[in-house]
Amino acid sequence: MAVIQVNDKKFQPYLTVAQIDEQIKRLAGEINREYAGKRPLFIAILNGSFMFASDLFKELEIDAEICFIKLASYKGTRSTGHVITSIGLDEPLKDRHVIVVEDIVDTGKTLNEFLPQLVAQQPASLKIASLLHKPDALVHPIKIDYLGFSVPNKFLLGYGLDYDGLGRNLREIYQLIEG
Repeated sequence: MAVIQVNDKKFQPYLTVAQIDEQIKRLAGEINREYAGKRPLFIAILNGSFMFASDLFKELEIDAEICFIKLASYKGTRSTGHVITSIGLDEPLKDRHVIVVEDIVDTGKTLNEFLPQLVAQQPASLKIASLLHKPDALVHPIKIDYLGFSVPNKFLLGYGLDYDGLGRNLREIYQLIEG
């Protein structure tokens, strides 16, 4: 992995494909054990979680369903402070075991606004799976039940994470070079 440039920014390697794959297999193993016989519904939050959700779902050995919802609060490298819903959830959640799949939890604003909507639908259980978490950026306390990596409060790119729409296709995760 080498330093890459996306638009006007340079990024250095942060997490390799092997490191990401290892954590996904670990998380899938935990979910397989905990949800054996329960047929959970995964709600993947677009756009960022699509790669993580896909790879996680491939590692599951249990019966499970997946749907997607689009929530956004980022523009460029900064949070807008507003959560926008573009695609709604059309699966009934009452008495279902639900696992929300996120690429990254940083301020927690997106989930803080979204989770009460899910709770109101009375799922049997509600848990969060996130590949990445920035504890130093957290403003709203969010409990992440299945976590891949705790990361520094730096702008990250790749494996679903973008900079102005670019870089989501990178198989590795890169960190912005400041300055």
